[in-house]
Amino acid sequence: MQKLEKATFGAGCFWCIEAVFQRIKGVKSVISGYSGGKVENPTYEEVCSGRTGHAEVVQITFDPKVISYEEILDVFWKVHDPTSLNRQGPDEGTHYRSIILYHDEEQKRIAEKSRAEVSKSFDKPIVTEIRPLTKFYKAEDYHQDYYNRNRNAPYCRLVIHPKLEKLKLE
Repeated sequence: MQKLEKATFGAGCFWCIEAVFQRIKGVKSVISGYSGGKVENPTYEEVCSGRTGHAEVVQITFDPKVISYEEILDVFWKVHDPTSLNRQGPDEGTHYRSIILYHDEEQKRIAEKSRAEVSKSFDKPIVTEIRPLTKFYKAEDYHQDYYNRNRNAPYCRLVIHPKLEKLKLE
């Protein structure tokens, strides 16, 4: 029986990171959602208000026999600027913060080690939070698989597509 694992990250707009991780070998599913805050069952509008404490995140289900959690983290660091506080490109606010929400103590240890290693590659301090996952709320259906369904939307063409090209995923 195949044993799958989960990873949960925020790295700016969930549409961007969803599109990236959907193209990574060993990733079985990517769900956009909200986590890291206090409000139960938040809506997109509530999260965007900045008053829920939640970040836009993706929950990734992956096969650790194909891709390790360390390799998932390597993609996470490449997909955004972890030195940018509450902002990624045109997206600004605490809900766009860089955050790793670990599922167990082993993921916490690996994430902290990875952050320490990758920090040597940056001139500015890394602001990525590492916190335990307490609750994940799936985003509304229209946010799921957004890039694949809306490739010609301006945001997809101007922000997501160049990111995928830079990472050689499209």
